[in-house]
Order: sequence, then C-alpha cells, then structure tokens
Amino acid sequence: MRMKAWIFHFHNEKEYTNMLRRTCLKLIAADILGLYSGVGMGTPNQTHRHGVPILLYHRLGPTVADSMTVRTPVFEAHLDLLLARGYSVISLDHIVKALQQGLPLPAKSVALCADDGHRSVHDIMLPLVKERGIHVTAFIYPSAISNASYAMTWQQLRALLQSGCFDIQSHTFWHPNFNHEKKKLSETAYQDFVRWQLLKSKQRLESGLNISISMLAWPYGIYNDELVKIAQETGYTAAFTLVQEPVRSGDKLLTLPRFLMADDGGTRQLERILQASSVNI
Repeated sequence: MRMKAWIFHFHNEKEYTNMLRRTCLKLIAADILGLYSGVGMGTPNQTHRHGVPILLYHRLGPTVADSMTVRTPVFEAHLDLLLARGYSVISLDHIVKALQQGLPLPAKSVALCADDGHRSVHDIMLPLVKERGIHVTAFIYPSAISNASYAMTWQQLRALLQSGCFDIQSHTFWHPNFNHEKKKLSETAYQDFVRWQLLKSKQRLESGLNISISMLAWPYGIYNDELVKIAQETGYTAAFTLVQEPVRSGDKLLTLPRFLMADDGGTRQLERILQASSVNI
C-alpha cells in the first residue's frame, strides 16, 4: 500500500489533545476504576484475584491543562506512596516473561508506563523517577519525535535510555484511530495500513535508538482479533490496552490491561487500584 507522505499525524499539541480527548473522554468521565467492555475495548476478566497493576500516564505539568495531564505534585505523591508501602516497581518485560513462562506474578508489585512521547516525560518525569530508582516504559509514536512541538526529540529519547530508568516501545507510527481508518478503507487497504503503522514504528525506533522493539501500546486502547493477528505477524510479543484491570496470570499477551491515570488531586485513585489489585480468591 502506498502511504501518504505525512511527516507526523498531529501538527501541534492542541490538535493532538483534542483528538485524544474525543476518544478517551467517556473512559475518564466514568469511574476511572470501572470495568470497560464493548467493541474494540475488549471484555475484562470477571474474577478478582491477585494481579499487578500497570499505571499509565501521558504527561505531567504544573496545572491540569487537559484530561491527560497529571500535575507534577500528584505524580510525585503516587511514586512516594508506592515506595512508602513497600511496592516494587517492575518492568513490563518482567511481567511479560512471567506470563510467557507460566510463572507467578510477583506480589505487591506495580509497573509504570507513559504513552505518546510528550516532552514532559523527559523534562519532568525522568528526574523524578531517576531520583527514586523507578523504572518506566515509554510507548512512542515516532512520527512526532523531533517534529511536533509537544513531543520529545530523538536526543531526549536517548537520554531516557541512558538514564537506565526507561525502556522504549512502540505506539504505532502516528497514533491512528483504527476504528476510523477501517470505515474509510477497503479491507485490504486497511490491513496494509495497520501493518505499515506497526512495522514503520518498530523499524524507526529500532534504527533511531539501536534497540529492539517487541511491545506495543494500542492507540486509544482499540484492539480486536484482526489487529492482534497483525501485531503477531509484525513481530510484537506483547501489547497493552486501556482495560482497567491488573494483569493476572493467564492473561493474553497481546491484550494486557492498564489503568489510565488521571489527576484526582491526590492518591485516591491509586489507593483504590492497589486495594483492588491485592485481592486474592
């Protein structure tokens, strides 16, 4: 399939934020700990056994500029709460390997990730996690890197890696809404488009950063069997959704859940997540 020669999908932060808000607003307006179901979002597990919550952030800042922003003091409070309560912050790779090998997931553990590649991940998040020795996975759509005003540069991505506190994985090439694209394209063109998005991101990140890419964050949390199949075919071993649940033993590697974190003024959301994730049956 011949792709349009777009340098990046979102030309400025306002355009990006508006698009993300339109797709995610219903998720955020609902109880952030609610269990979501429906076409494209997957159906959560119904049993509540011990699991490892993956906490998803997008960007940090001094004020709640939009629904995707968590204020810096709130994020710091999240980190300090985890450490004070004796939680281990483990990597997504640790979780994936445990699932692949059928090993128990570690108790009293969490994982952190940051989607998109917003500049605040480098400017604000990096020094805070480095100070505390906490690991984060950054899911990046590389079309924006060193192009969009709101995004990090390639040099800043390398600084994340060099810190030892971050690994970097794929968020497709320009963060498309696959549901919208499917309505506009023929079936063959749509599958070619998805394959290109997944491969182009993987190749660009690997060549630009000299790393190996094996994980994917589904844009807007949208996934289905067709998308999962293409992700497998293009070399991804794990992928992550917006289903609001902890990861549990037996979960499918290409539809792993994450908690979308919002600014609630403190640690109430995080405390509810930790409580729900520690339940055993």
